[in-house]
Amino acid sequence: MTRKIVIDPVTRVEGHGKVTIHLDDAGNVAQSRLHIVEFRGFERFVQGRPYWEAPVLVQRLCGICPVSHHLSGAKAMDVVVGAGTGDGLTPTAEKIRRLMHYGQIFQSHSLHFFHLASPDLLFGYDADPATRNVIGVALANRELATQAVLMRKYGQEVIAATAGKKIHGTGAIPGGVNKSLTAEERDRLLKGDGGPLNADQMVAWSQGALAFFKDYYQKHKAFIDNFSKFPSNHLCLVRKDGALDLYHGVLRAVDAEGRRILDDVDCQDYLQHFREEVKSWSYMKFPYLKKLGPEKGWYRVGPLARLNVVDFIPTPLAQKEFEEFKAATGGKPNDMCMHTHWARLIEVLHAAEKMRELLRDPDVLGNDLVVRGARRPEGVGIIEAPRGTLFHHYAVGDDDLIKMANLIVSTTNNNEPMNRAVNYVATTYMAGQKEITEPMMNAVEVAIRAYDPCLSCATHAYGQMPLDLTLVDAAGAVVARRRKN
Repeated sequence: MTRKIVIDPVTRVEGHGKVTIHLDDAGNVAQSRLHIVEFRGFERFVQGRPYWEAPVLVQRLCGICPVSHHLSGAKAMDVVVGAGTGDGLTPTAEKIRRLMHYGQIFQSHSLHFFHLASPDLLFGYDADPATRNVIGVALANRELATQAVLMRKYGQEVIAATAGKKIHGTGAIPGGVNKSLTAEERDRLLKGDGGPLNADQMVAWSQGALAFFKDYYQKHKAFIDNFSKFPSNHLCLVRKDGALDLYHGVLRAVDAEGRRILDDVDCQDYLQHFREEVKSWSYMKFPYLKKLGPEKGWYRVGPLARLNVVDFIPTPLAQKEFEEFKAATGGKPNDMCMHTHWARLIEVLHAAEKMRELLRDPDVLGNDLVVRGARRPEGVGIIEAPRGTLFHHYAVGDDDLIKMANLIVSTTNNNEPMNRAVNYVATTYMAGQKEITEPMMNAVEVAIRAYDPCLSCATHAYGQMPLDLTLVDAAGAVVARRRKN
């Protein structure tokens, strides 16, 4: 005999998912699963479309992180049109794309921390749900809530200036970009119009957000350190000198002790090193490193993983915070899920510094926007999205139509870690309890939210969707069943 606990839907995440937890007759967790139950077949319906549509088409996966898909698709098509594998664009095109990307990182991380995660931190995971929400945050800390809104707004303004629109822009094209900044746009973002929306203010507010979290951490250290932790591998892009680079680099992975298990692999060769496992109870696949297999080869991606893998951060303020972050674990990889919020805010500061740096660069006003070269039949574009490493891979025919698409989305990469986080928290908070309360169930959601999953991004076609048809008569009896695979 078992008890079944269902959390449906998981709240304060993008997309729809549910959790099922089975307790045995002794009250122990017998099985726990994060189910991704929505289906979006982007890998299928991009097939047959002209390759130049890919950067615009694939970003419709999401309204929260469209820039990440936009740029990954564009980077893959750069390879197809002969513009190189990430370092062949004009200086203006590369810097406009980077500015767009850091605007996306800044607004997405700000949205997650302040709107989705902070209610659990400010009020506690066991607070009244009527208070434990973004409205409660605004009422309890108006200044914090106002800064959150304006930080996200600034990031969106950067995206609008570089991509043409705040959501689902068209700025990146195969081989480059279709616009640069005007001097007026540059000055407005750099200096503001007399208000707080300027680059210096964003840096200052990012430092304030970090100070807020570190103060919270000192007061709740036991909770943050022990809420959900387990050893894992970690994966991300790094610059060739080991620096954090959210736009381009080589693939590196380390194990729970910090040993390299994937050593600076060229992105075009990713398929030699990665595989995906399919399980019947989720539309989201389970990626792993091929040489280690599915049992030992799974890994985390995202802010925590990135700070576990990189050697340093190439902006001074974020580097100082990075050194403090690493010191907390003696330089070893950090396996504490709630420390992802700390890592995320360090990346917010890094993004603010990078946006200011790029806005001061005269290349963002240039007119040399596009390059072309010898056509290639395939291209891979990999980027560090807010939620982690994002893979886009396309094959294009001689007729310029997409023949194959494979997407390994950041949240997909985190599928196994999220399931393990669910099991860890369920075992800690639910095992042996006679009554399962709302706070216990929210604790499970808190563990999932640490990964900032975008569930709608992460669900794609594998094989064929079956068609089940059941014919029932007026009395409710089943007359016939047919299944088409």
